[in-house]
Amino acid sequence: MTSPTPSARRARLRAWAGTRLGFDDIERLAKEKEIPLHRHTFWYYIGGMTLFLFAVQVATGILLLLYYRPSADHAYESVQFLMTHVHFGWLVRSIHSWSANLMILALFVHTFSVFFLKAYRPPREITWVSGAVLLAIVLAFGFTGYLLPWNTLSFFATKVGTDIPSVVPVVGPFLMRLLRGGPDVTGATLTRFYGIHVAMLPALMTLFLAVHLFLVQEHGMSIPRSVERRNTRLPFLPFFPNYLLRDSIGWLSALAILAGLAAFFPTELGVKADPFKPAPAGIRPEWYFVSMFQTLKYIPGRVLGVAGDTLGVVGFLTAGLLLLLVPFLDRRSARGEPNHLFTAIGLAAIAYVVVLTWLGYTASPTR
Repeated sequence: MTSPTPSARRARLRAWAGTRLGFDDIERLAKEKEIPLHRHTFWYYIGGMTLFLFAVQVATGILLLLYYRPSADHAYESVQFLMTHVHFGWLVRSIHSWSANLMILALFVHTFSVFFLKAYRPPREITWVSGAVLLAIVLAFGFTGYLLPWNTLSFFATKVGTDIPSVVPVVGPFLMRLLRGGPDVTGATLTRFYGIHVAMLPALMTLFLAVHLFLVQEHGMSIPRSVERRNTRLPFLPFFPNYLLRDSIGWLSALAILAGLAAFFPTELGVKADPFKPAPAGIRPEWYFVSMFQTLKYIPGRVLGVAGDTLGVVGFLTAGLLLLLVPFLDRRSARGEPNHLFTAIGLAAIAYVVVLTWLGYTASPTR
């Protein structure tokens, strides 16, 4: 009896694994999936780019966890040791920091492209809602991760950031103490933020990302109404391997940009936080929160008898709720009719964020 050839053994192993792990179904799904080709197809790649940058975050974050010690006495020193004694530790930390910023930027671009293309139209309302929740989770990642190096800038920026929820009516003081683990920013805050950053948020991210990707697969890529009206028979591109190869080129380009940014503009550690020292001038949060921070600075102390900070925070929460409910508010787009009002609102929101962010970095510090 002759022994099976190597190709026969591989085929047998493939059949065995395919039956038990469902590889055949995944392969069939990848071959059947198609991407519509039109003048807005470019925006489809931004979602995949965001997912790739998140994967970079996960990989580099796991490496950083091997050395990080989440306590006020050791956090700064552990990061310092990582950057000065661990081979390529400084590079891994810089890639983690830069990929976080690029991921948030890509997610903003993806969100607004979906908004302007009205890709939240039925039956994709829940896809939009899951994406809006993912945006909130990613911003929470940025907020909680900023404190972990326990340096001066992150300490006082977190102090300012955790002060903001305290002005929310009724539940404000409770929210502040919940975030800080007490009345002030201390080592308990650091430990709490660490737990949120590496356990709670990843669990939520995994859940909502799975829902979001399932819904995208279920409903396919949205085609703008204007394109549908002009083209009754659109060409389609196979997802595998054509679209996936194009996506991979973008991922490799992003990886090259990340490596360049991390190498030529490495993330600095700064000075260790000292809670007893006064806050340095010009303290501000990360760039994606600067517009909100600057807005609070411009609101007067009292507006119609209401505290200005309270009014600002309630306004931000209202804007977030409206963003979440966009598919249910834009009924004209749901009926396939153009809605220039929502487009104008989106453009105004972008202009507002850009202008306020620019003012936040160029205006003279007042506190």
